[in-house]
Amino acid sequence: MKLGRLPAGCGGRHNVPVAAPVIDVSQLAKHFGDITAVDGLSFTVAAGTIAGLLGGNGAGKTTTIAILCGLVVPSAGRVRVFGEDVVRRRHRVLPRMNFSSPYVDLPHRLTVGENLEIYGRLYGVADVGERIRDLAADLQFADLLARPTGRLSSGQRTRVALAKALLNTPELLLLDEPTASMDPDTADFIRAYLAAYRDRHGATILLASHNMTEVERLADDVIMMAAGRKAAQGSPAALRAAYGRASLEEVFLDIARGPALPAREEAAQ
Repeated sequence: MKLGRLPAGCGGRHNVPVAAPVIDVSQLAKHFGDITAVDGLSFTVAAGTIAGLLGGNGAGKTTTIAILCGLVVPSAGRVRVFGEDVVRRRHRVLPRMNFSSPYVDLPHRLTVGENLEIYGRLYGVADVGERIRDLAADLQFADLLARPTGRLSSGQRTRVALAKALLNTPELLLLDEPTASMDPDTADFIRAYLAAYRDRHGATILLASHNMTEVERLADDVIMMAAGRKAAQGSPAALRAAYGRASLEEVFLDIARGPALPAREEAAQ
Protein backbone atom coordinates (compact mmCIF):
# COMPACT_ATOMS: atom_id res chain seq x y z
CA MET A 1 0.00 0.00 0.00
CA LYS A 2 1.51 3.29 -1.09
CA LEU A 3 0.63 6.18 1.20
CA GLY A 4 0.54 9.82 0.17
CA ARG A 5 2.43 12.64 1.82
CA LEU A 6 1.03 15.65 3.59
CA PRO A 7 2.37 19.20 3.41
CA ALA A 8 3.36 20.97 6.61
CA GLY A 9 3.96 24.63 7.34
CA CYS A 10 4.44 27.00 10.23
CA GLY A 11 4.49 30.70 10.89
CA GLY A 12 4.75 33.34 13.57
CA ARG A 13 5.05 37.01 14.43
CA HIS A 14 7.34 39.11 16.55
CA ASN A 15 6.10 41.09 19.57
CA VAL A 16 3.35 38.59 20.39
CA PRO A 17 2.84 38.00 24.14
CA VAL A 18 4.09 34.59 25.24
CA ALA A 19 1.16 32.33 26.14
CA ALA A 20 1.06 30.25 29.29
CA PRO A 21 2.33 26.69 28.77
CA VAL A 22 -0.26 24.09 27.83
CA ILE A 23 1.40 21.61 30.22
CA ASP A 24 2.99 22.79 33.47
CA VAL A 25 4.39 20.07 35.74
CA SER A 26 6.02 21.11 39.02
CA GLN A 27 7.78 18.82 41.53
CA LEU A 28 5.61 15.89 40.49
CA ALA A 29 5.98 12.66 42.45
CA LYS A 30 4.22 9.33 42.39
CA HIS A 31 4.86 6.43 44.73
CA PHE A 32 3.41 2.92 44.42
CA GLY A 33 4.16 1.49 47.85
CA ASP A 34 7.96 1.32 48.12
CA ILE A 35 8.41 2.07 44.40
CA THR A 36 8.99 5.65 43.27
CA ALA A 37 7.83 5.98 39.67
CA VAL A 38 8.16 9.77 39.42
CA ASP A 39 10.48 11.76 41.67
CA GLY A 40 10.30 15.58 41.72
CA LEU A 41 9.66 16.00 37.99
CA SER A 42 9.23 19.52 36.60
CA PHE A 43 8.79 20.62 32.99
CA THR A 44 6.60 22.76 30.75
CA VAL A 45 5.35 22.30 27.19
CA ALA A 46 4.54 25.42 25.18
CA ALA A 47 1.42 25.80 23.07
CA GLY A 48 1.78 24.50 19.52
CA THR A 49 4.85 22.45 20.41
CA ILE A 50 5.58 18.84 19.59
CA ALA A 51 7.50 17.63 22.63
CA GLY A 52 9.19 14.27 23.08
CA LEU A 53 9.14 12.49 26.44
CA LEU A 54 12.05 10.05 26.43
CA GLY A 55 13.52 7.62 28.90
CA GLY A 56 14.38 3.98 29.36
CA ASN A 57 11.96 1.36 30.65
CA GLY A 58 10.94 2.34 34.18
CA ALA A 59 11.95 5.98 33.76
CA GLY A 60 8.43 7.18 34.63
CA LYS A 61 7.10 8.20 31.20
CA THR A 62 3.91 6.14 31.27
CA THR A 63 3.09 7.18 34.83
CA THR A 64 3.61 10.84 33.91
CA ILE A 65 1.26 10.56 30.93
CA ALA A 66 -1.32 8.73 33.06
CA ILE A 67 -1.23 11.60 35.58
CA LEU A 68 -1.64 14.14 32.77
CA CYS A 69 -4.70 12.19 31.59
CA GLY A 70 -6.18 12.27 35.09
CA LEU A 71 -6.01 8.48 35.36
CA VAL A 72 -3.49 8.42 38.22
CA VAL A 73 -3.47 10.74 41.24
CA PRO A 74 0.00 12.10 42.03
CA SER A 75 1.55 11.61 45.46
CA ALA A 76 2.92 15.16 45.46
CA GLY A 77 3.46 18.13 43.19
CA ARG A 78 1.29 20.09 40.80
CA VAL A 79 0.06 19.36 37.28
CA ARG A 80 -1.69 22.02 35.23
CA VAL A 81 -3.08 21.57 31.74
CA PHE A 82 -4.52 24.62 29.99
CA GLY A 83 -3.98 26.40 33.31
CA GLU A 84 -6.28 24.01 35.19
CA ASP A 85 -5.33 21.69 38.03
CA VAL A 86 -5.75 18.23 36.49
CA VAL A 87 -6.46 16.55 39.83
CA ARG A 88 -9.17 18.98 40.93
CA ARG A 89 -10.68 20.10 37.63
CA ARG A 90 -10.01 17.42 35.09
CA HIS A 91 -13.61 17.71 33.82
CA ARG A 92 -12.62 21.11 32.40
CA VAL A 93 -9.51 19.72 30.72
CA LEU A 94 -10.37 16.29 29.35
CA PRO A 95 -12.77 17.45 26.57
CA ARG A 96 -9.87 19.43 25.06
CA MET A 97 -7.37 16.57 24.98
CA ASN A 98 -7.02 12.91 24.06
CA PHE A 99 -4.64 9.99 24.40
CA SER A 100 -3.45 7.14 22.21
CA SER A 101 -1.42 4.04 22.98
CA PRO A 102 -1.05 0.81 20.99
CA TYR A 103 -0.86 -1.00 24.33
CA VAL A 104 -4.43 -0.08 25.37
CA ASP A 105 -6.77 -2.39 23.48
CA LEU A 106 -10.21 -1.53 22.19
CA PRO A 107 -12.88 -4.24 22.69
CA HIS A 108 -11.96 -7.05 20.30
CA ARG A 109 -15.46 -8.27 19.45
CA LEU A 110 -16.70 -4.88 18.28
CA THR A 111 -15.88 -3.76 14.78
CA VAL A 112 -13.54 -0.85 14.21
CA GLY A 113 -16.50 1.34 13.24
CA GLU A 114 -18.49 0.35 16.34
CA ASN A 115 -15.58 1.09 18.64
CA LEU A 116 -15.00 4.50 17.09
CA GLU A 117 -18.71 5.35 17.20
CA ILE A 118 -18.91 4.56 20.93
CA TYR A 119 -15.92 6.76 21.70
CA GLY A 120 -17.17 9.50 19.40
CA ARG A 121 -20.46 9.61 21.27
CA LEU A 122 -18.67 9.59 24.63
CA TYR A 123 -16.64 12.60 23.44
CA GLY A 124 -19.81 14.34 22.23
CA VAL A 125 -18.58 14.55 18.63
CA ALA A 126 -21.11 16.17 16.30
CA ASP A 127 -21.99 13.99 13.28
CA VAL A 128 -19.80 11.19 14.56
CA GLY A 129 -20.37 9.02 11.49
CA GLU A 130 -18.95 11.65 9.17
CA ARG A 131 -16.00 12.24 11.49
CA ILE A 132 -15.20 8.50 11.52
CA ARG A 133 -15.40 8.30 7.74
CA ASP A 134 -13.10 11.32 7.38
CA LEU A 135 -10.49 9.89 9.76
CA ALA A 136 -10.68 6.44 8.18
CA ALA A 137 -10.02 8.05 4.79
CA ASP A 138 -7.22 10.27 6.15
CA LEU A 139 -5.48 7.37 7.90
CA GLN A 140 -6.33 4.93 5.09
CA PHE A 141 -8.23 2.23 6.95
CA ALA A 142 -11.74 2.69 5.49
CA ASP A 143 -11.65 -0.96 4.41
CA LEU A 144 -11.26 -1.99 8.06
CA LEU A 145 -14.35 -0.30 9.54
CA ALA A 146 -16.48 -3.46 9.37
CA ARG A 147 -13.72 -5.76 10.64
CA PRO A 148 -13.69 -6.95 14.28
CA THR A 149 -10.97 -5.03 16.10
CA GLY A 150 -9.47 -8.26 17.44
CA ARG A 151 -8.65 -9.33 13.88
CA LEU A 152 -6.44 -6.34 13.12
CA SER A 153 -2.67 -6.51 12.84
CA SER A 154 -0.61 -4.62 15.41
CA GLY A 155 0.11 -1.79 12.97
CA GLN A 156 -3.56 -1.51 12.01
CA ARG A 157 -4.54 -1.32 15.69
CA THR A 158 -2.08 1.52 16.18
CA ARG A 159 -3.69 3.50 13.35
CA VAL A 160 -7.17 2.89 14.73
CA ALA A 161 -6.03 3.94 18.22
CA LEU A 162 -4.71 7.18 16.73
CA ALA A 163 -8.04 7.77 14.98
CA LYS A 164 -9.81 7.24 18.31
CA ALA A 165 -7.58 9.91 19.85
CA LEU A 166 -8.36 12.36 17.04
CA LEU A 167 -12.15 12.00 17.11
CA ASN A 168 -12.71 15.12 19.21
CA THR A 169 -10.06 17.17 17.35
CA PRO A 170 -8.03 17.62 20.55
CA GLU A 171 -6.01 20.72 21.33
CA LEU A 172 -3.61 18.51 23.32
CA LEU A 173 -2.66 15.07 22.05
CA LEU A 174 -0.78 12.64 24.31
CA LEU A 175 0.80 9.79 22.35
CA ASP A 176 2.57 6.68 23.58
CA GLU A 177 4.64 5.05 20.80
CA PRO A 178 2.48 6.48 17.97
CA THR A 179 4.12 4.38 15.22
CA ALA A 180 4.68 1.12 17.10
CA SER A 181 4.54 -2.01 14.89
CA MET A 182 4.11 0.02 11.69
CA ASP A 183 6.13 -0.63 8.56
CA PRO A 184 8.56 2.20 7.67
CA ASP A 185 6.36 3.69 4.93
CA THR A 186 3.24 3.81 7.11
CA ALA A 187 5.23 5.17 10.06
CA ASP A 188 6.65 7.93 7.86
CA PHE A 189 3.14 8.83 6.69
CA ILE A 190 1.84 8.99 10.29
CA ARG A 191 4.69 11.30 11.34
CA ALA A 192 3.87 13.64 8.46
CA TYR A 193 0.18 13.46 9.39
CA LEU A 194 0.87 14.39 13.02
CA ALA A 195 3.07 17.34 12.01
CA ALA A 196 0.36 18.55 9.62
CA TYR A 197 -2.32 18.11 12.31
CA ARG A 198 -0.30 20.30 14.68
CA ASP A 199 0.15 22.99 12.03
CA ARG A 200 -3.47 22.88 10.87
CA HIS A 201 -5.06 23.06 14.33
CA GLY A 202 -2.35 24.77 16.40
CA ALA A 203 -2.39 21.69 18.60
CA THR A 204 0.17 20.67 21.20
CA ILE A 205 1.54 17.11 21.10
CA LEU A 206 3.46 15.23 23.77
CA LEU A 207 4.79 11.90 22.55
CA ALA A 208 6.65 9.15 24.34
CA SER A 209 8.75 7.06 21.99
CA HIS A 210 11.80 4.84 21.88
CA ASN A 211 12.30 5.76 18.22
CA MET A 212 14.99 8.44 18.38
CA THR A 213 14.79 9.17 14.65
CA GLU A 214 11.07 9.80 15.05
CA VAL A 215 11.59 12.20 17.94
CA GLU A 216 14.42 14.00 16.17
CA ARG A 217 12.22 14.53 13.14
CA LEU A 218 9.06 15.64 14.96
CA ALA A 219 10.01 17.23 18.27
CA ASP A 220 10.66 20.93 18.86
CA ASP A 221 11.53 20.13 22.47
CA VAL A 222 12.69 16.96 24.23
CA ILE A 223 12.34 16.00 27.91
CA MET A 224 14.77 13.24 28.89
CA MET A 225 13.81 11.21 31.98
CA ALA A 226 15.87 8.87 34.14
CA ALA A 227 14.80 7.21 37.40
CA GLY A 228 11.62 9.30 37.54
CA ARG A 229 13.43 12.61 37.20
CA LYS A 230 14.14 15.06 34.41
CA ALA A 231 17.69 14.47 33.26
CA ALA A 232 17.74 17.06 30.45
CA GLN A 233 15.45 19.22 28.35
CA GLY A 234 15.98 21.14 25.13
CA SER A 235 15.65 20.98 21.37
CA PRO A 236 17.25 17.96 19.67
CA ALA A 237 19.99 20.22 18.29
CA ALA A 238 20.65 21.80 21.69
CA LEU A 239 20.88 18.42 23.40
CA ARG A 240 23.25 17.06 20.75
CA ALA A 241 25.46 20.13 21.18
CA ALA A 242 25.37 20.05 24.99
CA TYR A 243 26.43 16.40 25.13
CA GLY A 244 28.79 16.63 22.16
CA ARG A 245 26.98 13.85 20.32
CA ALA A 246 26.04 13.36 16.68
CA SER A 247 22.55 12.01 17.33
CA LEU A 248 19.76 12.08 19.88
CA GLU A 249 20.17 8.33 20.32
CA GLU A 250 23.74 8.88 21.56
CA VAL A 251 22.47 11.51 24.02
CA PHE A 252 19.81 9.07 25.20
CA LEU A 253 22.44 6.36 25.76
CA ASP A 254 24.65 8.78 27.71
CA ILE A 255 21.77 9.61 30.03
CA ALA A 256 20.43 6.05 30.30
CA ARG A 257 23.89 4.74 31.21
CA GLY A 258 24.61 7.77 33.44
CA PRO A 259 25.48 9.49 35.52
CA ALA A 260 26.51 11.75 32.65
CA LEU A 261 27.20 15.44 32.37
CA PRO A 262 26.81 17.47 29.21
CA ALA A 263 30.11 17.91 27.40
CA ARG A 264 30.14 21.65 28.17
CA GLU A 265 29.93 20.95 31.91
CA GLU A 266 32.65 18.29 31.72
CA ALA A 267 34.91 20.73 29.91
CA ALA A 268 34.39 23.32 32.64
CA GLN A 269 35.48 20.95 35.41
